[in-house]
Amino acid sequence: MAGNGTTRIFAGAGYRVAGGTRYPGGLFRREAGDGEWQRLGAGLPENVEARAFAVHPRDPDVIYAGTQDGPYRTTDAGAHWERLGFSERNAVVWSLAFHPTRPQVMYAGVAPVAIYRSEDGGDHWTRLAGAKSPGHCEMGFPARVTRIVVDPSLPDDVYAALEVSGVIRSADGGETWTDLSAPLIRLADRPHLKSRIGSDIDSEGMLDSHAFAVSAAAPGTAFLAVRMGLFRSEDRGASWNDVEIGRFSPLTYCRDVIVSPHDARVMYACLSVHARGDDGSLYRSDDIGQSWRRFDHGVKAHGTMMAVAAHPRDPARVYCVSRCGQVFGTEDAGASWREYRLPDGVEDVYAVACA
Repeated sequence: MAGNGTTRIFAGAGYRVAGGTRYPGGLFRREAGDGEWQRLGAGLPENVEARAFAVHPRDPDVIYAGTQDGPYRTTDAGAHWERLGFSERNAVVWSLAFHPTRPQVMYAGVAPVAIYRSEDGGDHWTRLAGAKSPGHCEMGFPARVTRIVVDPSLPDDVYAALEVSGVIRSADGGETWTDLSAPLIRLADRPHLKSRIGSDIDSEGMLDSHAFAVSAAAPGTAFLAVRMGLFRSEDRGASWNDVEIGRFSPLTYCRDVIVSPHDARVMYACLSVHARGDDGSLYRSDDIGQSWRRFDHGVKAHGTMMAVAAHPRDPARVYCVSRCGQVFGTEDAGASWREYRLPDGVEDVYAVACA
């Protein structure tokens, strides 16, 4: 919780035009419990779009947001923001990550695919020359880095999930990168894992990487969330196995997967119908992804469940967000849930955070 004992929830959305209607994006904050959402803007780009958050592991008032003009930072829990020393203007940031033991080291992923590293807490950033899209799939939008994860057991191992181009990994902190997509492409030989929507290849769905997670409770084991479900590797991405999430959930489109900051055996996954579906759910695993159970209840998502955030200091608090702007939260370890609806018209939500 924040220094005054209050939990603050943050949500980020993009702008969208559909059917001639323009839906506003934005960066929003509210306190858990009673209250209202505030649209934040001080120091942020005009008409800000926020698709990623990172809360500093040692100071809950320091929060980073990925915008359509690079990464921004607040040191007062969102009241004011500043653009960081990021050379590329108009770079759409889709992912942010801290090094697990050296929080001054950070990574940012953008679209088109590129990865930047900071050695000074985000003040300055350097583009990593070796981090590129393998170019496996051509869609109607540029491939983007939707998640960056540093393995807490092997902190030189950095993984990047690419939408829609698979997974790449660095074993030297980001200097050089290896494409891990070949085993994902082979899995698409199975009829039930074939999917093409915007390309001419059947492996499109398996390359549609949304999120990535690595647990300290299982060194070398990684989880990948894609359009076709949730997949697990026990050899640092050299091979992948289907978790067969359909054994536990009627919804299998996986948009997010994270590891609890309090217990490395506990994981959360967002499951839905498809990218712009009318249903969504949050599942929890207590055994490093071996089994899963529905975690949210008493609430109803009317859109794809896009993201989940576990409170960094209070294990009883977990929040998730649907694409159409519903933020759901539990403050009692899942016993009860509340809905915090974002302002009317916010229809393309990507990220949620809490501190």
